[in-house]
Amino acid sequence: MNFLEKKILSDGIVKRGDILKVDNFLNHQLDIAIIRQIAHELKRRFEGEQVDKVITIESSGIAIATLLGDLYGVPVVFAKKSETANSTDNKYVSQAYSFTHKRMNQVFISRPYLKAGERVLIVDDFMADGQAASALIDIVRQAGATVVGIGIAIEKGQQQGGRKLRAEGYHLESVAIVESMDPDSQSVIFRQ
Repeated sequence: MNFLEKKILSDGIVKRGDILKVDNFLNHQLDIAIIRQIAHELKRRFEGEQVDKVITIESSGIAIATLLGDLYGVPVVFAKKSETANSTDNKYVSQAYSFTHKRMNQVFISRPYLKAGERVLIVDDFMADGQAASALIDIVRQAGATVVGIGIAIEKGQQQGGRKLRAEGYHLESVAIVESMDPDSQSVIFRQ
């Protein structure tokens, strides 16, 4: 059992509706020691891969992406989910359904921040159906860049996202893969 699986078992809460609540260390309050370990583990798993940029989607993947970008010494870009007063029309746009928020999001990255030929590592905190990763893959393709890998902290292995992306040929690494969860017993079973 690895460090993240142990942390999930000690601090995670399983809720009805296939929800694993880890906001006390991963996506609301941040346990920097755990985030740092996730970043180091993902860098180890993509050892030998040339990475020019790390990208994620706002907001929960930003902490992991930032520490990973620091390890690689490369910029980090996060896809935004909403327009602001200083948003530009010069952007790559895709759609991503959020399993957590139960809604479709239009996500974008401004064109100057992602260039043709760049080698991109996609990072996020969770993967369920793979919608966020697929939207980021679409944006990377629009830019003429290359996805060199997808790094995920926690993958819900009982859902289709990881299987689909691996079947499409992407190098996907998840630090913890949950096979099943039970809210009554608070048990979590991980993929070996």
